Order: sequence, then structure tokens, then C-alpha cells
Amino acid sequence: MKLIKCIIRPEKVDDLVEALSHVVGGLTVSEVRGRGRQLGHTACYRGIEYEITLLRKASLEIVADDDRVEEILHIVMRIARTGSVGDGRIFIHPVDEAYHVRTGFMQTE
Repeated sequence: MKLIKCIIRPEKVDDLVEALSHVVGGLTVSEVRGRGRQLGHTACYRGIEYEITLLRKASLEIVADDDRVEEILHIVMRIARTGSVGDGRIFIHPVDEAYHVRTGFMQTE
């Protein structure tokens, strides 16, 4: 099993969740803030200009069988990509063990 962690633009979350609903059984979505090449921007509030360096992003976490990872990657890339700086990143981690909290049983592939 693999943990696929996607950091994407918040406005792409609903479209991505819809596209993934036919492929994955569940996922976790979190609102996060971060920066990368996008570097932030200048904003003005009540006449005072300030730098916003940590931008709003969304984090999706999906645990999937090894044979589903490629399909999930293609869907994320297709839906989340705008072609502009700040589209996000995808990280893939191995999952050694996973347990159901309610039953205590280990999840297997």
C-alpha cells in the first residue's frame, strides 16, 4: 500500500474529489498553508500593504493499493494542473501497516 499526499490549489479540491470518487474508497482533505516557487504576494488591508508568504493550499491524503497508484496519479495531474506556478506537489510514501480504529484489525491489501 502507498500513501499519496497531494498539495493542490483549494479551488481544485471539489473537482478532484469527484474524479477520484470512482477510483478510491476514501480520502482525507485538509486546509493547509505553505509556500514554494509561488513565493506569495502583496496585499493591502485598511490602507496598509503587507506580504503574504504562506498561501492557502489543500492537502489530500489517499491510501491506495500499489496497483492503483498510477491511475490516481494520472487523475490528480489531469484535474489539478493549471500550467501555472503553484499547482502543487504529490508525494508517495510506503505504508507498512494500517489498522482500523474500531476493530483493531490490520488492513491488508
